[in-house]
Amino acid sequence: MDDELNVTYVTLGGHVEVDKYRYVYFVIMFTVYILIICSNSTIVYLIWIHQSLHEPMYIFIAALLLNSVLLSTAIYPKLLIDFLSEKQIISYSACLFQFHIFYSLGGSEFLLLAAMAYDRYVSICKPLQYPTIMNKTTVTIFLVFAWILPASQVAVPAGLSVNKKLCSFILKGFFCNNTVYKLQCVVSRAQIIHDMVILLNVALLPVLFILFTYTRILVISYRSCREVRKKAAQTCLPHLIVLINFSCLCAYDVITVQLESDFPKTVRLIMSLQIVMYHPLFNPVIYGLKMKHIYKHLRRLFCPAKMI
Repeated sequence: MDDELNVTYVTLGGHVEVDKYRYVYFVIMFTVYILIICSNSTIVYLIWIHQSLHEPMYIFIAALLLNSVLLSTAIYPKLLIDFLSEKQIISYSACLFQFHIFYSLGGSEFLLLAAMAYDRYVSICKPLQYPTIMNKTTVTIFLVFAWILPASQVAVPAGLSVNKKLCSFILKGFFCNNTVYKLQCVVSRAQIIHDMVILLNVALLPVLFILFTYTRILVISYRSCREVRKKAAQTCLPHLIVLINFSCLCAYDVITVQLESDFPKTVRLIMSLQIVMYHPLFNPVIYGLKMKHIYKHLRRLFCPAKMI
């Protein structure tokens, strides 16, 4: 009983007129969540069962889509419960756990995109060495590194925040992101520096690496034959579109905590929804339609009569 009395609860104050539109919100977000699960899982399933798709590029795509499913699952079930609840609250410890999962998987997204960029670089710029460099061991190391590094680094600020004194118990959002820091009375300089190091390691450096590799691919493709340029465009363009989309959403998430008071509540809600809705739905569409071999298997799955 004492443990229950000592639990600190935080009110999720980012909802807009939830009492009036709770069932509308629930139906829309439940539909979106099902679409995210089904669309991402379908492509992961196709990559899993088809031997022809057991190549590093498609394995990284499957990992990226699985990452989207995990990220959505960290947000949507709690969000759906809140729509049907009289009070939108969460325990502070559960909030920090959601914060940890959100940024761990967000960091994994950047590292997986960096792994995909390196895979394309080796494939286009060093085709003869590709089988030797991008072997099963290399792919496994990249996957483990992409999930372990962000999780271990983000665990530090989440752990340091557990015993922080809180001066506010209303979070200006509908899930726990970096606005958690606004609840704390004092955010230490050491914590800010550590967060900047995390941002550098799991976001800025991977983005710079991706830009470097695609610049190299662009230069070599320009000097090569038309077939090489076509291959580069077909395989690299989807990755670049996903990177730009995700980077813009992450930039908003980082900046909004500094400009929180300047954003109207409705605008903040819409922009936050973009992070948890748009990207997980966008990825399977891009990879399903733009990647020729995946699209072929999708057509066979949903339109078998047309493939005869």
